[in-house]
Order: sequence, then C-alpha cells, then structure tokens
Amino acid sequence: MNDRTQPPLEARPVASPAGAEAMRRELFGWAWLAVGALAVAGVFALLLALSRIPGMDRAPFWPLGFFYKGLVIHVVFSLVIWLLAVLAFLVSAATLKASPGRVRAASLGQIGQGLVIAAFPCLFAPAFFDATLPELSNYIPLIRHPLYDLGLAFLALGVLTPVARLMINLPGAARPLPPLAFAMAAAGFIYLLAMIAFAAAGGLLAQIGGVGGSRDLFFWGGGHLMQFVYAAVMLTNWRILAGRGLRWTAADDGPFRLALLMIAVLALPGPFFYAVFDAFSPAQREGFRFLQFGLAAPTLLFGAALLMKARRLGPVQRWPWRDPAFFTLAASLALFALGGAMGFLITGSDTRTPAHYHAVITAVSVSSAGMLLTYGLDELGRAPVAARAIRGVIGLYAGGQFVASIGMFVAGGYGAARKTPTGALDPIAAAGMAVHGFASIFTIIGGAAFVVIAIRALARRNAALPRA
Repeated sequence: MNDRTQPPLEARPVASPAGAEAMRRELFGWAWLAVGALAVAGVFALLLALSRIPGMDRAPFWPLGFFYKGLVIHVVFSLVIWLLAVLAFLVSAATLKASPGRVRAASLGQIGQGLVIAAFPCLFAPAFFDATLPELSNYIPLIRHPLYDLGLAFLALGVLTPVARLMINLPGAARPLPPLAFAMAAAGFIYLLAMIAFAAAGGLLAQIGGVGGSRDLFFWGGGHLMQFVYAAVMLTNWRILAGRGLRWTAADDGPFRLALLMIAVLALPGPFFYAVFDAFSPAQREGFRFLQFGLAAPTLLFGAALLMKARRLGPVQRWPWRDPAFFTLAASLALFALGGAMGFLITGSDTRTPAHYHAVITAVSVSSAGMLLTYGLDELGRAPVAARAIRGVIGLYAGGQFVASIGMFVAGGYGAARKTPTGALDPIAAAGMAVHGFASIFTIIGGAAFVVIAIRALARRNAALPRA
C-alpha cells in the first residue's frame, strides 16, 4: 500500500508558494535537527562503550570521569533534544496548515532553529572538560558548567519560538481547527506550562539561595509537565500513522480531540502547585507525581478507539501489518501498554522504575521515528523509504526495548538497584539484567539504522514537487 495514496491528515490550506516553500525549508531544518540529535547520541554511545575499556581513563586527551558525563549527553540528545525537535517539526507543520494565506511572524521559526543549533555544542562540549561534574537528575540530567546551562536555555527558547508562532497564527485559522493544529495547540500550551513551572522553581530556589545546589528540585515540576508534552506528541503521531495505515479519517477524530484536551486540562494545575504547596515540600513532589498518573485515561481512550477501528478491518491476521505506518502504530501501542502496566506495579525504588520509563518513552520515540519516515518525508516531498526497511528498523528498535524493559523490570523485582551499574545481584536479577543488556543491543542497532536511513532519505533529491 503506497503511503502517498493514503487519506491526508487534513485538508491542505492554500498558501502563497514563497511562504509555503520557506516553511518547508524550515521543516527540513527541524527534521535534520531531530535526526542529528540522535546521531550525536549515537556517537556518545560509542564513546561510552570505549570508556568501559580498562585503562581508557588514563589515555591521552581522554577526559577525567567521562563515563557519567558521556551518559548525560547521550540521554539528553537521544531523549530531550530529539523529542523536542520532533515537537518543533509537528508545530511548524501545523502552523503551515493552520494559516490559509501566509504565516504571521514566520521568522520566529528560523530564530528558533538558530537557537537549537547553538545549543548543540553548548550541551556536549562540557563532557570533555576535566573539571566538570555530572548530575543524574530526574528528567534532564546535566553537567555542572555554565556552558551547559546556556545550552539548556537556548534549547528551551529555540522550541518556544515556533510554539509562540503557532499561537500567533491560531486566531486566523479555520474553525474547527484542523486535527494537527488542534493537537499542536494543546502540546504547545502544555510546553508553555512546563516553561512556567521551570521559571517558578528557579525563582523560588533563588529566594532560598538554593540555585547552586541539586538541580533535581529545579527540574522536578517542569520535568513532569514535559511528560505531558511527550504524551501529546505520541498521540499526534498515532493519529498521523492511523490516518495512513488504519483508514482513520476526520470523522473518527472525536476520541483524539477529547484525549488531547484531557491531557492539556490535566497539566493545567502543575504551575499552581508552586503556590498551593510549600516550596519543594514532599506534598508538592507527590502532587506532581500523582498528576502524571492521569495520563493513563486519555491514552487509554484514544488507544481503545484505535483498537476498535482496527477490529473493523477484520481478524488480527488481516490487519495491514505490512504497512509501515500501521506496523509502527502497533509497536508504539504495545510498548506504551507495557510501560503503563509496569507503572502501576512499581513499589519502591529499583530498576522497575527505569523499565517503566524506558518502555513509555521509547513508545514516543518509535512513533516519532515512524512518523518522520512516512508522513514527514511525504510532507517534505522526499521519495518514500521502502516499507520493508521501515518495518525492520521499527522492529529492532521497538522489539529490543520491549524485551529489555521486561528484563529490567524482572531484575528490579529481585532487588536490582536503580542507577547502580555494579554490585552483587540475586541470580534472577542478574539474569534479568543480562536479558536487558542483550536486548538493548537490538535497540541500539535499530536506532542507528533509523539515523542512517533518515539521513539518506533527507539527503535525496525530491522525487516530486512539494505540495503546498
């Protein structure tokens, strides 16, 4: 089934050719930044492997204590920057669709890309400084250095600019809002809430003189809200993939719009927690943690709607498994279901927590990878990637993490400690971690294959004229 014959996500607006072409160049930029972030993460994954070689820490020019600093950079690029660049891509695509004539404040997107590009060296360079120290804080691990802090500021502002531009263009958009514009308006609103939470935390820490201490307090509230942003991105990817592989149409969009609205409403109280609770108190921390459990309802709502749509196609064996969009959708749904079930079974602090988180966040990453290789390339006018290649990449990426998360979860149930790579383990816990390590190899191979395929696809010349 050819992706280009599938029902579009929504009717395309009539835009000026020059304006549409400028926006499409911007979309290319965000796609390159997203894939580039994963490429940088891959380089640091290789450096992490080299740092495990005995005696490497004494090699000439090798930074002191590199392993944990390299781990910080790998996580930030493979998770935070990658997903925020995907968000910016979708927000920019939504802006193009929502603007029937021309995009107002169009230059904000280019400014945002410039800021994110500037963030790249600021964020990875401190890993090579001997005097820097890593901090494995929740949600956004960091390296203690002013240049790294500047990189985070550039990244946050760089993504904020296309979000602000979408909000500027929404008043003139058609009503009801097209599906992508509606979804990205919700995601952008939540992103603004997260930025407000970070600002509130920073202000309160400055008042009590705690800015120089652990950054976990700074990232806790806003980091929780960023999970709502990622959930909105995942549901949007599911909607896009369903439109291509599941015959999902605008007439089916009721559950999708309701789910996005629920996510936005659930995130709304977050910034107010800094006024309602004592600053950084256990009650405030629990408030944010409890809020996150609410994400189960909207994702279950839309996931159930997608499953019902699939059942109308007939028995499971007749579902379009060979279609790359449907295959990606199914893989992402399976990962998120696994991670969600794990989340409700966690007790204590062990490797069951990262097992849950890895499964859930990989569900977002898998859906984003599939979206870029199908819908994304189509929007950019690039030739489609072979369906078999996409299925292979997604199968390795999602399948490896599915098994790896189960192994880590089992190990945690038998006492494997979180964020502790060494130490004596129960035999079952050791077996679980061995399964996790072996399966992770397939995840890494899948991620690397995605980067290679995406770079080749983006670098190819247009197969057809871009559609306005």
